Amino acid sequence: MKTMEIEIQNHISRLGKFTVTKSENDRLLDEACTMLSELLPPLGRMASKMSTASSNAEGTTVKPNSAPAPASPSEEVDTNISIELITEDDAEAVLKLLKKFFFKDEPLNTFVNLGECKELEKYSTKNIHEHCSYKAVNGRGEIVGVNINGLIHKPQATDEPPAKLADGCQHPKFKKIMALMDYVDEQFNIFDLYPDVDQMLDIKIMSVDNRYRGLGIAGKLTDRTMQYVKDNNIKLIHVLCSSHFSARVMEKMSFEEVYKLPYSDYLVNGEQIFDPEKPHSAIRILTKRLA
Repeated sequence: MKTMEIEIQNHISRLGKFTVTKSENDRLLDEACTMLSELLPPLGRMASKMSTASSNAEGTTVKPNSAPAPASPSEEVDTNISIELITEDDAEAVLKLLKKFFFKDEPLNTFVNLGECKELEKYSTKNIHEHCSYKAVNGRGEIVGVNINGLIHKPQATDEPPAKLADGCQHPKFKKIMALMDYVDEQFNIFDLYPDVDQMLDIKIMSVDNRYRGLGIAGKLTDRTMQYVKDNNIKLIHVLCSSHFSARVMEKMSFEEVYKLPYSDYLVNGEQIFDPEKPHSAIRILTKRLA
């Protein structure tokens, strides 16, 4: 395959070059760059937009667009970052960040062209009251990253069967996604794999403002989550990944795959429901055992 050379620059100095396999389209290439930037040490703000400069038999060179207009104070990157607990009062600001960066990039949302979805907003923030989610806040008090977590408790024999996520879902496109989640729950019970575990932490969403990627914010949010897990004697961390890239990041953090469902294997009435752009090919569950 042809290769694509990407020059990544910040406002002060040149950071270097990366050579990656040519993606099928520009959006996938952007996702690959995002994954790389999250794994880099804090080198400062990277150019967030790139445009193709030329194309030839040797590959395609991509260079930053022409210099943008000066940023307003609220748009400038403030590297004075603190990690704080998310509370119910943060719900509106958290949703503002998720709408701008997470909702539109999640592979299943993109595939179904989800659009505005109040049910997704409610689903994304329903665990905030458990006080185990964290936010990255800059010196101006703006939320520039979030790690939204939830607690999953082992069902007891006397418990009523939980309601299916798709039941009562009014948004037809979001209902398809929730039906997939229900199917995964029916196929795989995490507590069967870890019978000694009564409670685990579920990492639901990790999202960072594009302007702040490459500053190690995802790592700081994860470190704070790990501290919560240790402080509360939680033995297992669980994450369900619909994105190839998020699963790779978790693997680099020593998470291990315990379940995988290729999208091509999820059929309803013999029809494949989801076929996101490559390399997103499967739902994967990864865990990390702490004790």
